[in-house]
Amino acid sequence: MRLREALNSAVQQLTAAGVGSSHRNAELLLRFALSCDRAHLYAHPERELTEGETERYRAAIVERARGVPAQYIIGHQEFWGLDLIVSPAVLIPRPETEHVIEAVLELARDMSRLRIVDVGTGSGCIAIALATELPNASLHAVDVSPDALEVARANAARHQLSDRILFRQGDLLEGLLKQGERFDFVVSNPPYVGESEEDQVQLEVCKFEPRIAVFAGPTGLEVIKRLIEEGRRCLSPQGWLVMEIGHGQEAALKDLLRDWRSVRFTPDLQGIPRVVAAQRP
Repeated sequence: MRLREALNSAVQQLTAAGVGSSHRNAELLLRFALSCDRAHLYAHPERELTEGETERYRAAIVERARGVPAQYIIGHQEFWGLDLIVSPAVLIPRPETEHVIEAVLELARDMSRLRIVDVGTGSGCIAIALATELPNASLHAVDVSPDALEVARANAARHQLSDRILFRQGDLLEGLLKQGERFDFVVSNPPYVGESEEDQVQLEVCKFEPRIAVFAGPTGLEVIKRLIEEGRRCLSPQGWLVMEIGHGQEAALKDLLRDWRSVRFTPDLQGIPRVVAAQRP
């Protein structure tokens, strides 16, 4: 089968399956199957695919048609300009989470020798991005999932940051508090979707991404409440808590952080409050 024919057939198959952005998905998976860049696809539309390439592409399209996120199929996702390994053990990094990085960099602009902990690190995207931007910072990254930590460690190694980030298995800040650790920043993209909101979440997120990284209990605020309480005890004087939050949670966060100082919200590109930052009371 020729390249152009394979691409057109895949677009039709994904469209029939109800996959959004079918052409972009078909193109991404073809690049994966051929191990080539986008320019190659358009420069060689008449190229004959080998039997192995054809089978690899068909298998990838079948997986995407049944809802498996493309990032899990190809095993990669870009975040903050960094190429990261992803697997079904971790939440797929999203552009909205980059606002967490921006908020920390703004607050840390005049600070030095920072100690930062990334809670619920998943793929390690936040910790790795901050380690890249803040060469003098000491970073810890915590996750309850050993499988997620394996992915995060692999990403740190790929970006030559293994000696900059200490990965720990634990439930939020529990273990660090027992050891008396203190940090200048507690940062997190915690689970913040309520179980009652499950029907509002994309099917492929519910079906394929780790539930523990998406859902936080009946209201969606259960993990955030714990993080605020544990963060208060784990932060140094003048320290900052920076978290991604869900749509419609701004009012609840204002109430939960009423005793904190300098509470501020950062909107995403749609104008939705996406990140909250608050200084320890």
